[in-house]
Amino acid sequence: MEIKSHDLLASFMDLLMDAVLAVDTDGKIVVASAACERVFGYTPQEMVGMNIFAMVVPEDLDRTTQSAREVMSGNPLLYFENRYIRKDGQIVDIMWTARWSPEDQLRIGVARDITERKRAEALQAALYAISEAAYAAEDLISLFQRIHEIVGNLLPADCFSVTLYDKDTDQLSFPYLVDKLEWTKQPSKPASGTLCAQIIQSGQPLLLTPEDLAAGSELLENVLEPHVLSWLGVPLKSHKGMIGVLTVKRYLGGVSYHQKDRELLQFVSTQIATAIERQQMQARLQHLAQYDPLTTLPNREFLTHRLDIALTSAEREQRHLSLLYLDLDKFKQVNDTLGHDAGDCLLQEVATRLKLCMRETDIVARLGGDEFVVLLQDVSSPEQAALVADKIRGVLCQPFSIDGRLLTIRPSIGIAFYPDHGQDRHQLLKYADKAMYSEKHYRQGLIFPS
Repeated sequence: MEIKSHDLLASFMDLLMDAVLAVDTDGKIVVASAACERVFGYTPQEMVGMNIFAMVVPEDLDRTTQSAREVMSGNPLLYFENRYIRKDGQIVDIMWTARWSPEDQLRIGVARDITERKRAEALQAALYAISEAAYAAEDLISLFQRIHEIVGNLLPADCFSVTLYDKDTDQLSFPYLVDKLEWTKQPSKPASGTLCAQIIQSGQPLLLTPEDLAAGSELLENVLEPHVLSWLGVPLKSHKGMIGVLTVKRYLGGVSYHQKDRELLQFVSTQIATAIERQQMQARLQHLAQYDPLTTLPNREFLTHRLDIALTSAEREQRHLSLLYLDLDKFKQVNDTLGHDAGDCLLQEVATRLKLCMRETDIVARLGGDEFVVLLQDVSSPEQAALVADKIRGVLCQPFSIDGRLLTIRPSIGIAFYPDHGQDRHQLLKYADKAMYSEKHYRQGLIFPS
């Protein structure tokens, strides 16, 4: 009768959708129900004798062993969640209930597969987080960093990168890449764009599994490092079309990507593309608000903001700075004789030469028309500022080639030095402007068309 009861219990256990396991004090599996094959991918016969801890995802191992010790101390385990690596290499989320059998010296556990529930929860949280990041990020890099964190909660990535595609120039750029083996903002191999280009062209995601890499090709050998286990890339598409590719990699010793990972990443890619496109639009609007469209130099608003910051810093640290206010003598004659297109071209050439005269810490801005301001930060004396002004005069007095004509034009430059000529930007700009007109009064710029 006892034997029949035992057989009946075993048959009932095998009918359960949840897996039932008995594990000894060393973690060795001694009993496994039929449902183990559905949950873990191994048959019950394969599981018996295996160490259950060997199947645990490495990141979950410490807390799993701690929970096992608690169960063996007599504390039943309810609703404990961790992750295991199935026989096929996929990761499965498990919710456990377990208790200790002191007579048998075994941990008896019931494992429920909650992978789909966890995936749905993670996906919902990811979509919300991406939408939030689209509005909270200050720039593209901070957005990429946040997306990296969000995707990392969905699937593991030893290497994460975002490649952007410019349809107008048909060019790829690599603004963000984080590799656990090295940190860099640029891929180590230019050829890494080859697979991204393939995704751009096809518009379809690309999953390379260990089997694909083992089969290999000359292309893969040239593109992927030998320690890559699996590679996954998905296109980033917005309503305007293709804007880039998001890629993740796993290295040897990790867990390979599978079809469900591809589907998951592809599902969130549209939301990611929308977030990136929004940030790009914000950046363009901000650039238009702060930069002159003709010369690409900072405009008055940008200069005002940076000058206030520079003055605050100079006051706090007892340093000096200088403003050079300049315009081009008889610039109106260029527009009147050669046309406004020639005048615009001359302004662009002047802006280019001015930028070449400056240090990285200095700022050249166009206020409008033919008026420019140079902010020299951390200058030691008015004489040093005068030397820079002389350098600018020498550079700008060299002939310009405009529409096949050589033009020579002289700048008038006024110099203001902080704190001698003013304590705030209004005083400094007024002083430099007045000094510029004083010089203009005594110097006549000449234009020689040829």
